[in-house]
Amino acid sequence: MLEFRTQGFNGYAVKYSPFFDSRIAVASAANFGLVGNGRLYILGLTPKGIIAEKWFDTQDSLYDLAWSESHENQCVVATGDGSIKLFDISLDQFPVQSWQEHKREVFAVHWNLVAKDTFCSSSWDGTIKIWSPHRPDSLLTLPTHSCTYSASFSPHSPSILSSVSSDSHLRIYDLRTPSSASNHLTASIPIHTPPPPSSSPSTSRPTNPNIHNLPPSEALTHDWNKYRSTLIATAGVDRLIRVFDTRNLNPVQGPVAILPGHEYAVRKVSWSPHLSDVLLSASYDMTCRVWTDGSAVGVDGGGGQQKVGVQGGMGMSGGGGAGGGIQRGDPLAFGGGRELGRMGRHTEFVMGVDWCLFGAEGWCASVGWDERLLVWDMKAVMGQ
Repeated sequence: MLEFRTQGFNGYAVKYSPFFDSRIAVASAANFGLVGNGRLYILGLTPKGIIAEKWFDTQDSLYDLAWSESHENQCVVATGDGSIKLFDISLDQFPVQSWQEHKREVFAVHWNLVAKDTFCSSSWDGTIKIWSPHRPDSLLTLPTHSCTYSASFSPHSPSILSSVSSDSHLRIYDLRTPSSASNHLTASIPIHTPPPPSSSPSTSRPTNPNIHNLPPSEALTHDWNKYRSTLIATAGVDRLIRVFDTRNLNPVQGPVAILPGHEYAVRKVSWSPHLSDVLLSASYDMTCRVWTDGSAVGVDGGGGQQKVGVQGGMGMSGGGGAGGGIQRGDPLAFGGGRELGRMGRHTEFVMGVDWCLFGAEGWCASVGWDERLLVWDMKAVMGQ
């Protein structure tokens, strides 16, 4: 495990460069993001550890970042004053572009992975905006009418994007559709919708009615599966990770998997770039956890009583929930998914996680309010 201290700044987001396996960017904020400056760190992984290659200070907190998919040296950040700034790390001090259209804090930015020439942002002002780095104004504004914590483009289409908001809804937009009165909105999924009852007596389904009585709660994060174009994972204040299949929308049938285990709100989820059934999460319970959604061959369909033991000597232990494993009787477990393991080295809220795209699968990075970036290997947790 490698560590870098973001002294005086609390981490909010971390992203590996899509061009270099040894470069990581961290968005951070002073005073836990409540008041004060922000700082964008550009870090290099070297044989001697993690070094700060460069950093950029901003007047307000930084809440998220995204690397450009078309320019290896450019990075866009989301700030607490409602602005979005584009930095070129080959230059010093100042951003090369700045946009100020959002009326409140910008909490998420995401680059279009297919078209590569646009990115989106979402804000507490209840809007999503689409931008081009070459244009001074936004290209399009999509209203959500709710504080929107996360927005992202689909990795499978240049014109489909999604968001999750404080009103407990997952929204999907298709920019190819007429704007009309719906503003390109093609689906609005209540995240708290219970899963459908089992159609087969042999299929494991929880019998506890608690799973059908979950109230709406703020959704803080979501991510598209990198291999299966219709799957989206969401998570938030109610501590549950849900997996939705966008084919099940007429009528809305609820999640195809529910993954309980975190003890406090889930701040970030990220599907693996290497394994179609694996995702990583970060939570206010100071842990990062790796999960399978239950779709892989050989996964126990009864809720996952298998447990992954402590491996690798990195402070990671397997199992789910406080009891060390999601058991068959857990009233919230659904869909055969389970927790594969966890990393508990952070000492404050974990705010961001990301997977490394290069090299051996399983390397990832996490940042938290403990002013630390940790780079670690998930293979030990996943038994590889």
